[in-house]
Amino acid sequence: MLIAVPDVLDAEELARLRRIIDAAEWVDGNVTSGHQSALAKRNEQLPEEGAAAREAGRMVLDALGRSPLFFAAALPLKVFPPLFNRYGEGQTFGTHVDNAIRIQRGSDFRIRSDISCTLFLADPASYDGGELVIEDLFGEQRVKLPAGHAVVYPSSSLHRVTPVTRGTRVASFFWLQSMVRADADRRILFELDRSIQSVAADRGQDDPAVIQLTGVYHNLLRRWADA
Repeated sequence: MLIAVPDVLDAEELARLRRIIDAAEWVDGNVTSGHQSALAKRNEQLPEEGAAAREAGRMVLDALGRSPLFFAAALPLKVFPPLFNRYGEGQTFGTHVDNAIRIQRGSDFRIRSDISCTLFLADPASYDGGELVIEDLFGEQRVKLPAGHAVVYPSSSLHRVTPVTRGTRVASFFWLQSMVRADADRRILFELDRSIQSVAADRGQDDPAVIQLTGVYHNLLRRWADA
């Protein structure tokens, strides 16, 4: 399930975050790569243990915590601290699949990567190329969102970032362990949640149909959740 999450960061938050990360020292992006990714990855990254990455990461998590759409789509149980990368001209990330287990460097914190998230941090008009291409059963999905918007998608998906041919692509990226492991189950819950919100907006929260559907949602979540 691929879901775009608009307006995670507003203009003021985005400007503040960019000031923090743009002033920091960047390193080769392969510092967090597995063997497969290292063969395909050409970009730069903020050191994950650095002060800039930690401060900017807290901003991202705070903003996502205010998004009902993000919560409904991801049902997060654990979130890997957000990382930050940038692609200059000629840089790219070839087709790969994310590691199943992500371990935070220097700690015992680890997650099963069910969902990947990319938060775009550069105006799409400021760079050419740099599309996030995600392969699913319906073919390739190409994603290049406005700055401050995010996309979530299954970590099991093959995906890549196309070469940047002008400007610089800047983004935050990270992984989540969902309360609901299976993408198909998360999709059912997400679609049911959206339907409940639609019926509630039309009939009111105290309508019997809304109450009944809400009960179905929570009983399915109770059946599938690992929380």
